[in-house]
Amino acid sequence: MKKFSGFSAALLVVLLAPMMWAQEHGGQPKTEPHAGAARPAMGHEQGVGGGHIPQHGPAPVRNAPAKPAAPAQGEQRRTFQDAPGHPPAPHVHAENDRWVGHDTGKNDPHYHLDHPWEHGHFTGAIGPQHVWRLHGGNRERFDIGGFFFQAAPYDYDACADWLWDSDDIVIYADPDHVGYYLAYNVRLGTYVHVLYLGPG
Repeated sequence: MKKFSGFSAALLVVLLAPMMWAQEHGGQPKTEPHAGAARPAMGHEQGVGGGHIPQHGPAPVRNAPAKPAAPAQGEQRRTFQDAPGHPPAPHVHAENDRWVGHDTGKNDPHYHLDHPWEHGHFTGAIGPQHVWRLHGGNRERFDIGGFFFQAAPYDYDACADWLWDSDDIVIYADPDHVGYYLAYNVRLGTYVHVLYLGPG
């Protein structure tokens, strides 16, 4: 009888662990188990990435800089490394959910689209309550749960270290750039602008 009650208690702990994790982290357990060991997140020791999920997307930019010039061939890339150990890509600070790099406003020519929402609006879940697993592809076309996206060409360098077959991402609305969403990489704490390409 003691063996049976010990087994029952162990089984109960195993079954309840994901729910306890979700309550502790303010969300739901991941929709799919993480396959394989993830590489350490750059900047995690400094409050970026490492599993943190922002509770909200960025606020709209109120005081955008004057209209930037059109992108030029070979233009110097901006770095977003705002503290030692932080990534050079756009990222989110875990301690206050500040979206570093989302500050150019509606007129940024890097994110201008002649035909916004060309493939419709994404109908899947967005925001911190839903974590999506990357299921293959690359920056030009990647799959999350049968939905396909493309990173904005200007952001290609910012997602060069994403694991396209196993990273977890969260999709947020982009309040400034019509036709784009923001894909946040949970492991790295970085994000890129993405276009919805439609279902598979």
